[in-house]
Amino acid sequence: MDTSKVAKSNATTAATTKGPNRAGAAATWADERLGLATAMKKNLRKVFPDHWSFMLGEIALWSFVVLLLTGVFLTLWFTPSMGEVQYNGSYDQLRGIHMSEAYASSLRISFDVRGGLLMRQMHHWAAMLFVASMMVHLLRVFFTGAFRKPRELNWVIGCLLLILGTLEGFTGYSLPDDLLSGTGIRAADGFVKATPVVGSYMSFFMFGGEFPGESIIPRLYTVHVLLIPGLLLALIAAHMLLLVYHKHTQWPGPGRTERNVVGYPMLPVYAAKAGGFFFIVFGVTALLGALLTINPVWKYGPYDPSKVTAGSQPDWYMGWPDGALRIMPGLESHFWGITISWNVMLPILVLPVVMFTILLLLPFLDAWITGDKRDHHLLERPRNAPTRTALMVALMTMYGLFWIAGGNDIIAIQLHASINQITYFLRVAVFVGPVIAFVVTRRWCISLQRKDNEMLLHGYETGVIMRSPEGGYSEKHLPLPATRAYAIASRDRDPVLEDHQHTQDANGVPAPSGGRLQALRHRVRTLWYADNVQKPSPAELEEGHHHAEHEHELQASVEGQAADGHQFDGHHLVEDEGLRHH
Repeated sequence: MDTSKVAKSNATTAATTKGPNRAGAAATWADERLGLATAMKKNLRKVFPDHWSFMLGEIALWSFVVLLLTGVFLTLWFTPSMGEVQYNGSYDQLRGIHMSEAYASSLRISFDVRGGLLMRQMHHWAAMLFVASMMVHLLRVFFTGAFRKPRELNWVIGCLLLILGTLEGFTGYSLPDDLLSGTGIRAADGFVKATPVVGSYMSFFMFGGEFPGESIIPRLYTVHVLLIPGLLLALIAAHMLLLVYHKHTQWPGPGRTERNVVGYPMLPVYAAKAGGFFFIVFGVTALLGALLTINPVWKYGPYDPSKVTAGSQPDWYMGWPDGALRIMPGLESHFWGITISWNVMLPILVLPVVMFTILLLLPFLDAWITGDKRDHHLLERPRNAPTRTALMVALMTMYGLFWIAGGNDIIAIQLHASINQITYFLRVAVFVGPVIAFVVTRRWCISLQRKDNEMLLHGYETGVIMRSPEGGYSEKHLPLPATRAYAIASRDRDPVLEDHQHTQDANGVPAPSGGRLQALRHRVRTLWYADNVQKPSPAELEEGHHHAEHEHELQASVEGQAADGHQFDGHHLVEDEGLRHH
């Protein structure tokens, strides 16, 4: 074969290296001082598993990037000032009206800056998507057990990101100084003043005097474009670094263990997929901004403290504390000349703190109850942790009912119902609904565990009905594919609980009880695992497979034929306790 067409030989000449170019020299200089080559070589080979649910976190990341890009554009034209000017721009309905410079610049961006309205709406839609994707990502992490050791700190960082993202959204939609956003700031002033003893001083400090003052918009602008984004960037960087350090979680399957990761390397596969996904998120956000109007500030007019927008509501992610405020009974107390407004303080100042504290402590509460101190890199199906899954569904139900309460007036108008009846119903539902959701979800998960065991032991239902010589009917089952059976069976058995009050050593001496806290933990742990269905033992699997093989031998003669109900005439199907008949 003539190899000269595919390769050149220098058999008669010694090989020499080419002189370094400028890029290579710069890379060598940086590597000798920073050690970038070793770090990059390791990280570029980092393996990431492939599953659609892992993209929920990417949506949050890329929507934040869209927020940064559009936000930089908007800062070039927005004027964060409450100084009064007369509007003479393109929007005729407001021409000649006195308004703040902030509101005038918002109108200028919307009508006079090329692409300004698109950027404003993309920015707002990206904020909605950012908070929503963080919430769904958080739920995915909790339901699959990805928050367990060693990722508790990353869970805390994620919760802080959600809190900061919510505050960032509030400060952002308050900046245009239109009547709707001004109403929201007026409500915030009332919330701050509801703080016992120091509320009026806090409001005076925040607004630089009596509401509304002239300082709130510049201060919110500084918080919105500098303080919170800086914290978000730092927390996102820490979140990603911990993700790389701990390695990515993955779903159970053949070849996947607690010590490895099965997937694609960073370059070129994952980088290409992530880059393409960024453009998908950017494109969807651009379509939303171009086709769906959001926050039309020109319809509301400039803010006036003497006016309130009819039907005013915050953005959806601030709706649940607003709903709690709406259904809270009007309770006040008076002590030594001080008025405590329980109807404002409890739903706005206390409830969010309690809810976010519970959210932050969930990984540590789970570890304390279960006593599980092991590292976990394999995910857990939600059905295999019924109590944990039911707990989050109960919290979701409470959140959703508060969120519905935030639109009780709109619901009453659309359904022609009494707003008082809706309010009374929701006052009860926020306590009863989570309990019902907890019980139903837990029983549902336990039922799914039973179904998984049935499939492992007897295969899946094919829909083919067979008739026995006795006239009974049964459904034909086929064994699960090996990969699916492995995924179902790849879960730990619940620990065997011991009653420490009656545990004795070899000499009959009772073990230390550990006090009331230990007794409480034992009771909670017993309830945590109560009624859980354990996966089949090796002996049970062997017996089930032996029975399935015998049944398949009886059915082999009809493979590939139509099942008319008489293929098994003359045969006696062996039955056992686990075979179901229909």
